[in-house]
Order: sequence, then C-alpha cells, then structure tokens
Amino acid sequence: YQKANTGRAIGQLVSSFGPFVALWIAMYFSVDYSIWLTIGLGAINAFFLVRIFIIQHDCGHYSFLKKRSVNDAIGFVCSFFSSIPYTYWARVHSFHHGHTGQLEHRDIGDIDFLTVEEYRKLDKWPRFKYRLFRSPVVMFIIVPVIYLGVMLRIPTITFEGWSPIHRKQHLNNFLIAAVYIGMGFLLGWKAFLIVQGSIIFFFGIIAFWFFYVQHQHEHTYMQWTKNWDYLTAAIKGASFYKLPRFLHFLTGNIGYHHIHHLSSRIPHYNLRRGAKENPELQRYVTTVGFFQSLPMMFIKLWDEEKQRMITFQEFYRTEAKLPMA
Repeated sequence: YQKANTGRAIGQLVSSFGPFVALWIAMYFSVDYSIWLTIGLGAINAFFLVRIFIIQHDCGHYSFLKKRSVNDAIGFVCSFFSSIPYTYWARVHSFHHGHTGQLEHRDIGDIDFLTVEEYRKLDKWPRFKYRLFRSPVVMFIIVPVIYLGVMLRIPTITFEGWSPIHRKQHLNNFLIAAVYIGMGFLLGWKAFLIVQGSIIFFFGIIAFWFFYVQHQHEHTYMQWTKNWDYLTAAIKGASFYKLPRFLHFLTGNIGYHHIHHLSSRIPHYNLRRGAKENPELQRYVTTVGFFQSLPMMFIKLWDEEKQRMITFQEFYRTEAKLPMA
C-alpha cells in the first residue's frame, strides 16, 4: 500500500485542482451578482482545497509520488493554494506522527487539552480561559483563523537544528504573500479577498473539525511516554471517520486515519484499499459516523482513570460527589 502510483497521483491532481480552479473562477464572476452566492460556493470549494492540502500533506510524508524532489515541488505549489508553508508544517506534522497520544507532547501538532487532574488544580481564571478556548465557536471558528493567519507565519515550534526549516518557512510565507498581493492588484482586492478568504475560512473549519474527531474522540488513546505504544496509538488514538463515499472523496480519504497513522508512507489514494483488504484493522478502531461525531465538540478533558474524554458536566458531577478534604 506504500507504493506510489503515478497514474493515480496524476488523477488526484486533476480531480483536485481542476474543480478548485473552475469554482474559483465562478466565484470571482459571482461577486458582483451575489456575495452570498460567492460565499456558498466558497464553502463547496473549501472541500477541494482540502483535497489539495491532502496532496500537500502526502508530499510532506514523501508518499504521493516516488521521487522526493517531485514530492517537494508539488507540495510547495500546493502551499500557495492552502496558504500553509510546506516544509515547516510537514516537519511539525512528522513530529505529531511519532508522538501522537503522548501526553508530554500534546502541544505539538495537536489541539491542546488538559487532563482531569490538571484542570482540577487550576484556579477560576485559568479554568475560564480553558473553557473559553475549548468552546465550539472558539475551537472551530476562531482558532483556525488564528492558526492559519498567525501561528503558521512565525516559528512557534522549534527544535535543535531547525534554523533551515524556519528560513524555508519565512521564504514560503513571503512568496505566498507576494502571490496574494499580486492577485489582489490584478483581480481587485474586494473580489480576491471575498473569494480566497471565504475558501480559506471554510477550509480551516473543515480541517480542524476532522483533526479533532480523528484524535480527540471519546475513546481515544493518551498515555505518558513510559506507557505509550505506537500500534495502540495508531489504532485506538486515530478514529475511522465513516462518511458517505463522496465525502471520503472530497476529504482525500483522510477519514481512514488509523490506516494513515499505522503508516504515513501510504498515499491517501491507497488508504481505503488498505482498510478494505485488511478487515482485522477495522475490528479495534473507533468508528465514528457524522451524526455520532457532532456531540464530540462537547468533550473537553482527558480522564486518565476512565481512559476517555469527558465533558465539563461529567467533571463537575464527579466533583460534587467527592468528599470534602
């Protein structure tokens, strides 16, 4: 399943960039007719940007095509559409794959959260800030905007020897900005900002929602490093987001997230086949449907004792039953 297929990869490029560009042009001409129509088309086109980003994501894993240099070139081009700097994001994401489910490293490449014990020790003001951060409006609307607009523009994550990575990040960001400024002057700032801005806005919401459901579902896997196991982290820590076939198409099969975490070298166009031909891998994964996933926006804390994510309501009900010290 790790073997890249040039024909299928080209097909993915055509079926992602083709509809995206066509819809982008339609959005541009719709601005003068109806901004609401433009925004509605932007919500649809965001899914094709998700597909483009999944290609960028695969290129960062060097799985999309056989040659490393070609992967880098395609991933770099994708970054101008997604607005996500290619090399920097890929390295941070690679760290996530090697440490997913490790409580010591939850702040790198993951959506931050607290354990029950950590939350219990907080005073009122830190608790309020955490509750605000984990509220659905902030988590899935405001945070994606801040992440795409600010956090990816500066080197918020660094390791020893990462100076070249940061230089590539700054260069990538500079070139993205140059292209966007050029497009703004060429096409008109109003039209460009409405078209590209609405696509990026909805893209961020979709991307954050998927990542959240795939790693912070109720029965996920979280351990301190001394007790951590890679295989269990892949199968239990990453969900199978069971969606209609057309949504798997629009999201680049990333719903088969447990297969992706078993091996990040499997290109997205082989994930479904890997799952279908290995039914034993489906026996132990947490399978989540779309309507099942919606209540997950209300789970906020990792309960180490129960080994599951819980809501604030569950936490406070338990606290009320505890004997006073």
